[in-house]
Amino acid sequence: MADQQDPVFQIQRVYLKEASLEQPNSPAILLEQEQPSVDIQLAVEAGQAADGVYEVCVTATVTTKIKDKTVFLVEAKQAGIFEIRNLPQEQMNAIMGIACPQIVYPYLRGNVADLITRAGFPPVHLAEINFQAMHEQQQAELAGQQPEIPQIVTQA
Repeated sequence: MADQQDPVFQIQRVYLKEASLEQPNSPAILLEQEQPSVDIQLAVEAGQAADGVYEVCVTATVTTKIKDKTVFLVEAKQAGIFEIRNLPQEQMNAIMGIACPQIVYPYLRGNVADLITRAGFPPVHLAEINFQAMHEQQQAELAGQQPEIPQIVTQA
């Protein structure tokens, strides 16, 4: 019975959940000689899929523009299914906010670069991300917001 209480962390599957590419101003924008600006946004979300099974998704949105016109817009969501059991609840948040995204993110980086290259553009390589720092920043923001909520409620 001791085996049932041992912590479990296993990758079940990593997959590309969603990908889209838009070139709304083609072909005219492709004739422009200016260097486009590139904006990259990342998001992490996690949820329970079944008992002890969780899905963690990392989404990247890459927008390139010349002046105010979009050259291309890529959005990709890479997901992983993880079996996580017998871990203390206080560790679950960090596991799903740091460890799981670190596993999924390299696949996302490759898929985004490949999609952009297949669209006929030079690849955009997403930078390495420190998910621990990102997670700690999110937690600090949440902690800063939590005291405000009871104050508003008590004043009402």
